[in-house]
Amino acid sequence: MSDERTVGVIAGRGIFPATFVEAAREKGVRIVMAAFKGETESEVAEQVDAVEWFRVGQLAKPIKFFQQEEVTECVMIGQITPGRLFDLRPDLRVIKILASLSERNAETMFRAVADELGREGIDVLPSTTYLEEYLPAPGPVFGPELDEAGLIDAAYGMRMAKEVSRLDIGQSVVVRDGTVLAVEAFEGTNKCIRRGGDLGRGKNVKLVKVSKPQQDLRFDVPVVGPDTILACREAGVSAVVIEARQTLVLGIREVQKLCETHRVSLHAHDLIGESG
Repeated sequence: MSDERTVGVIAGRGIFPATFVEAAREKGVRIVMAAFKGETESEVAEQVDAVEWFRVGQLAKPIKFFQQEEVTECVMIGQITPGRLFDLRPDLRVIKILASLSERNAETMFRAVADELGREGIDVLPSTTYLEEYLPAPGPVFGPELDEAGLIDAAYGMRMAKEVSRLDIGQSVVVRDGTVLAVEAFEGTNKCIRRGGDLGRGKNVKLVKVSKPQQDLRFDVPVVGPDTILACREAGVSAVVIEARQTLVLGIREVQKLCETHRVSLHAHDLIGESG
């Protein structure tokens, strides 16, 4: 086995896994991927050094695969279709984990999986590893800049979204002129965008996305990408406000083009700067 760093990837769907693989490859990292049937895109699986496919709900076999490949650290990235969490065919290891949880949500389940991996000598790294350049600093990012009224609404949306995320309901809200139009829950961000857009169609409608208080960067880090901007454009949402340094912007060049073409503002809000 080479002395180069080896990182395992537990990969869901979306562009997150591909972005990580590209960034890690630039650092000379050897990548071993546990992919999931019906979730992980085959194109990204073809770009790694070793891959095996599993069904959602398996854990024992992915752990064995990582151990065979001498993986001692990994990342958990990408989404799993929400409905699959209610249609699991768990192996005995996952059954044991589920039985130990008094609350079953994304955070408790992922943390329990991370703990199980840790017991097998596999540390779970922050999902932002190698991706620091995709975490925008405070201020305008792409598209039209927010005016003073827009910034006030952005700060309001941030406060509301933080409360929602504190309750572990979701990490996004849609707001307009000091009113919450929609709250993200189990259905995901894009459906929240559509509901909010239907209620507030027109100018001044904003999607606001935040991290959870004491966000565990190993999983469930907030992400926006091209699909987010397209969903906003189709729903009549004119701005996306993200928490600065805590939200990944993936497909960043395409996001920039979409924001400029469709006049959708992308703004990174600094909660620390607002806390006074």
